[in-house]
Amino acid sequence: MNEGLHHIKIKKSKNGETREVEDVVAVEAPLEIQIQHFTEDKPTAISVTMRTPGDDEELALGFLFTEGLLTDYKQVKAVKYQGENIVKIYLQEGVRVELQSVERNFYTTSSCGVCGKASIEAITAKTQYQIENKAELRDEVLFGLKAKLAEQQSLFSATGGIHAAALFSEKGELRVMHEDVGRHNALDKLIGEAFRSQKLPLQKSILLLSGRASFELVQKATMAGIGTIVSVGAPSSLAVDLARENGQTLLGFLKESSCNEYS
Repeated sequence: MNEGLHHIKIKKSKNGETREVEDVVAVEAPLEIQIQHFTEDKPTAISVTMRTPGDDEELALGFLFTEGLLTDYKQVKAVKYQGENIVKIYLQEGVRVELQSVERNFYTTSSCGVCGKASIEAITAKTQYQIENKAELRDEVLFGLKAKLAEQQSLFSATGGIHAAALFSEKGELRVMHEDVGRHNALDKLIGEAFRSQKLPLQKSILLLSGRASFELVQKATMAGIGTIVSVGAPSSLAVDLARENGQTLLGFLKESSCNEYS
């Protein structure tokens, strides 16, 4: 059974008649992300995020990378589960995460990872990559992306309540896709996989978001060196501002034959 799905009994009403049926909903459960410094006995809790179980190690790594706490996978000694809903990142000797540099509360929700930020100044993380070698978008590729993503979204197909982040090549080839009840979690899983495989920066790639493009999603893409972002939904004003400042391509409202260009 897929760990991201939960089967329940519900009452369904139609044309004045009510009957009991079995339904499937997306699982939403807490994941605590911890780091273990080499010289310390006890781990430090970094964040608790509400996520859909699956690819939790990639989620933890992606979160730490896009928050600017880790910059290279060589800093990581091991990644291990500690119980059902805890992932611990063991750091190499000599590596230290300076938590005071990230003014963030340790709780984020599945809908808004920025909500825990302590101040406006703390929102923007600094990337180590330049936005360059952006993917060139051709109509025959661009307008086929949404259908290709839909074919791979097993959790969304079953529940209708899940987000996805997918990475495509310039030719429209799907490289990787992750789903999660939280849109920022889905992207952290994608970036975490690339971080773990040491494939960053993700140049010449097209990032497709199944929903809207918020500031935080554009920022996470920036941290991974992604220069081309396409969303099925709308971008926010701050997302547009950031994409323009970074020189990123940002498209929204992607359909089968149309889209809006914001940057």
